[in-house]
Amino acid sequence: MEQIFVTGAAGFIGANLVSRLLETRAEIEIVGIDNLNDYYDVELKKYRLSQIDKKAECSTGKWTFVYGDITDAELVYKLFRKYNFDVVVNLAAQAGVRYSITNPEAYISTNIAGFFNILEACRHSYDSGKGVRHLVYASSSSVYGGNKKVPFSVDDFVDRPVSLYAATKKSNELLAHAYSKLYDLPTTGLRFFTVYGPAGRPDMAYFGFTNKLRANEDILIYNYGNCERDFTYIDDIVDGIMRVMEKPPERKQGEDGLPIPPYKVYNIGNGSPVNLLDFVDILQKELVSAGVLPSNYDFSAHKKLVAMQPGDVPVTFADTAAMERDFGYRPSTDLQTGLRRFANWYKEYIAFLE
Repeated sequence: MEQIFVTGAAGFIGANLVSRLLETRAEIEIVGIDNLNDYYDVELKKYRLSQIDKKAECSTGKWTFVYGDITDAELVYKLFRKYNFDVVVNLAAQAGVRYSITNPEAYISTNIAGFFNILEACRHSYDSGKGVRHLVYASSSSVYGGNKKVPFSVDDFVDRPVSLYAATKKSNELLAHAYSKLYDLPTTGLRFFTVYGPAGRPDMAYFGFTNKLRANEDILIYNYGNCERDFTYIDDIVDGIMRVMEKPPERKQGEDGLPIPPYKVYNIGNGSPVNLLDFVDILQKELVSAGVLPSNYDFSAHKKLVAMQPGDVPVTFADTAAMERDFGYRPSTDLQTGLRRFANWYKEYIAFLE
């Protein structure tokens, strides 16, 4: 039975990954960890866990949730001693560009120290012989900073981050490379591009806009609407992660007899950026269609165009050619379909909360 460790298992991407694995893999044991921090509504995280539990009841696989923090080194090592993880997917992180400006210590703790604990545990998993076959970890499109060349390629220069969040994600890539080189640990980093969908993060634009509009509050559209985002639907993201999990970078030796780092980084996005004003237009239509907002809602009265915020970038646009070449990855969910699914879920979630 394959054993998989997913950190950030109550998070948006983590919960969807665990659910899909339970649905599609028969002989699998998944251990998930999450500290359920209050960066956003903890009840949403508990809701995601309840959905995983329902999938686990109908699955032949095994699911174990651990309430804990990857910054707790002893807990992490204990789990690695108890289980013989084949694959580790590190999705635990302090997210959010703007939050990193006012709460930098949270990012250093989880994104740097926590990731170091995962790397060390993977390294020492080889002490008993078997060892982790593949470490997959979350990076971010934020590492591209203010790069003007689009689409963004993994070969681009990314050493000038414009937020601490981006700096921690680039640091993850550097640490992973060092461990791949020194300890022959296969690692793959995934630079996520604006992930959205049902039960997503409330701090993301589409979810935050919906909450504000429903409360009859104004929504702020930054850079006066002159922003483009490569919105990527959650199912497409999970499909990409699962493809990557099964194909670790190949271990090879160089001419010097030392390992050539089994290390890869990929963009995982939709490859089709959308203007933020067009995005809002689609969102408002789907919210009306789903019955979240009334058909006569005055959207124009609640849209405020404002200047760019510190840490933000005007455009994100993923070059996903390498993902398509190496894994056959082709995102298939258009924005209108994805936002319709979100709007319908949001309507059901409101009823669930009430």
